[in-house]
Amino acid sequence: MPSYSMGQAAQLLRVSPETVRRWAETGRLPAGPGPDGSRIVDGVVLAAFAKDRVAGLHPLPSGTVVTSVRNSFAGIVTAVQPDDVGRWRSSRVRTGVVSVVTGESVEELGITVGATVTARVKSTEVHIDLT
Repeated sequence: MPSYSMGQAAQLLRVSPETVRRWAETGRLPAGPGPDGSRIVDGVVLAAFAKDRVAGLHPLPSGTVVTSVRNSFAGIVTAVQPDDVGRWRSSRVRTGVVSVVTGESVEELGITVGATVTARVKSTEVHIDLT
C-alpha cells in the first residue's frame, strides 16, 4: 500500500508542506510514523481526503492564501537593503530568491530580517540558457 511524506502529500494536494503538517498535527489529515520516524500519510487516506476537499468537505482553513501560483518558495528574510535611490528595497530570502519591492511594500507587509515569507513566482515562460 503506498504512503506519502508530508512534502509529497502537499505536492499532490497543491498546498504547502506546512499546511499538510498543520492538518496532521490537528488530526484533520491522519498521519502516522514512517519507518524512518518521519510522518507519512497512507495513500488511501490521502486519496479520500483529496476527494473530500474537491467536494468541499475539507476546504482550506480561513486565512489561507488562495492562489493560482504553483511556484512557491517558503523561506526566511535574510536581508532588506535600500538601493541608491531609496525607493526600492531588495529582500533576500533564504530559499535563494531575491526580490525587489518598493519601500512602501516592505513597510506595508512588515518585511524584516528574520520574517518568514512565501515567495511566489508566476510566469508564462522562464528560459535559462548556458552561453
